Order: sequence, then structure tokens, then C-alpha cells
Amino acid sequence: MDSINLTNHFLIAMPGMADPYFSKTLTLICEHSEKGAIGLVVNKPIDVTLGNLFEQVNIDLKDEALRMESVHFGGPVLVDRGFVLHQPLADWSSTLKIDDDTGLTTSKDILEAMATGTGPGRVLVTLGYAGWAPGQLEDEIKRNGWLTVAANPHLIFDLPAEERLSAAMGLLGLNYGNLSDVAGHA
Repeated sequence: MDSINLTNHFLIAMPGMADPYFSKTLTLICEHSEKGAIGLVVNKPIDVTLGNLFEQVNIDLKDEALRMESVHFGGPVLVDRGFVLHQPLADWSSTLKIDDDTGLTTSKDILEAMATGTGPGRVLVTLGYAGWAPGQLEDEIKRNGWLTVAANPHLIFDLPAEERLSAAMGLLGLNYGNLSDVAGHA
């Protein structure tokens, strides 16, 4: 478990997850190394639209469908900052490459491109992110806090937020409702 790299994997919160930030969440791990891990919760829309967010940063977003998209709670770290998960990968000022087609961008230039219709084709915008210190995520997995499965962008970009957790469970051949909130070790 010590050398595992969960970059571009989903974390599925187990039913016994006591942390209210992560209860019933699906989190995409964007980077995982010996320095720790960062991820985005991808199934918790909040009461903020992209239209509201763009107004706050003084960018005129005219695309009505995009204006109505929900912003998501990405995690409890830096909840006043925006994070754009997107496909395809492109050359923005501050982008973390997750895989050959997916990036996480924190710079304003991606929002400006979205406003003019030249941004990435698929986006999920969050406020905040999730972060783990070195070894912390591995420890939480060992204590049965999370299930892991290789990420599938279809779940993030094509399914409604309320369907993402159960769809990720389906990747494992499991039904979330059948999981127990009591963990054991064989």
C-alpha cells in the first residue's frame, strides 16, 4: 500500500465515513505522490451557479446553459478559490495534468476562455479541494474509509451529480446500498 499511486482514481466514501465533508462523496484524486494527495469531490453541487461565480470575478459569461451549471463543493481546503476540472487538456497558466486528456486548472485564463466560448468542451467547476498529508490517504484506506477504482471521465462530465457515486460503485460491481457502515478485517 505504501507505493500505491491513486492519481486519476476515484475515492468512494464508505458508509461509515464520519467526516461530514466527505460523507457520501465521490472524489477524483488529481495528484498522489510521496508529498500527499489532492483531489476534488465531484458529486456535491452547491447553491452557486457558474453565472454567480463569473459575476464575482467580473467576467461576463453569456452562454445561458453554462451560466446555469452548478458549482460543486470540491473539498474543505481553500473554499474561496475556484478549481476547473476539464477535458481536453490545454495550455492554461496554471494546470495540473491528471492524464493525457484531463487537467485541473486554477488560473483565471480558463474562465475567460469559457466566457468567450473558447474554453474546454467539458468542465466541472468547484470551490475548494481535498488534500491529504503524506501517508494520510493510505492510512484512511487501510482503516476502510474509502474504496478506490480507476476514474472514468464519463461519470464526472456526463452523469448528473446525484448519479455519480452509485455509478462509481457500479464500476466495482457493487451497490452502495448493500455496503455496511461497520468495517472488519479478515
